[in-house]
Amino acid sequence: MDIQRVGIVGAGQMGNGIAHVFALAGYDVLMTDISQESLDRARALIDGNLERQVTREKITAEDKATAMARITSTLKLSDLGQSDLVIEAATERETVKNAIFEDLVPHLKPTTILTSNTSSISITRLASRTDRPEKFMGFHFMNPVPVMQLVELIRGIATDKETFDLLHGVVERLGKTAATAEDFPAFIVNRILMPMINEAVYTLYEGVGNVSSIDLAMKLGTNHPMGPLELADFIGLDTCLAIMNVLHDGLADTKYRPCPLLTKYVEAGWLGRKSGRGFYDYRGDTPVPTR
Repeated sequence: MDIQRVGIVGAGQMGNGIAHVFALAGYDVLMTDISQESLDRARALIDGNLERQVTREKITAEDKATAMARITSTLKLSDLGQSDLVIEAATERETVKNAIFEDLVPHLKPTTILTSNTSSISITRLASRTDRPEKFMGFHFMNPVPVMQLVELIRGIATDKETFDLLHGVVERLGKTAATAEDFPAFIVNRILMPMINEAVYTLYEGVGNVSSIDLAMKLGTNHPMGPLELADFIGLDTCLAIMNVLHDGLADTKYRPCPLLTKYVEAGWLGRKSGRGFYDYRGDTPVPTR
């Protein structure tokens, strides 16, 4: 089977990045979202990010124009039915993902491969709600997608070898590197990363350090490019909390208990960069710690 037409569900931070790299690699991309505003915003972001690559001489102006021409959009989920590969990149809530697959499956070709960009939810469980668990996989890109080189490939219990091999080939065509993860809560990257972020929030919660000192300590003390609280804001505190809940529920270990302060920030709507406030306040010219 040859993959050429790729459907992407969700035009947010992850979806538009995935569209960007697929179009640049020569795939025909069809994006869908629930609002035209989201689709228009995604297209503008992709255009700007490609232009940045042109400016840095990573690609040519012709490469950019060709990639943009490969990207189309629709408000109708059913229009993705003729795709060879569908990547679900909606919000990190299992009920939302299941509803998307339920609506999409009746319109798919028998050969279409289904994937989810989930960062933590069981692939086996998501696949079981579709008509093709053997052609279902986790396809987890890192954020920001055009920059980050890793893609986690996660097989569900029913995923067949042909599907895995095809997607491994896709990752290579994208110019990225695949890491194979088993289908356990949060896979590899977030199984390690999120407890570190959660522990940083506990360190703040218990008054061991303030936002600035915690981030500075990890940047200069462990050579991390971004402090854990700054990184949490970049990812989205709601996403961090959702992944910690998946770990806590799925592994039943108290070491994965989400910090109450993380929960409080999410309840306040302080979700990080995307909402203007999180562990930092982004509403001015320079981010200011909120604690």
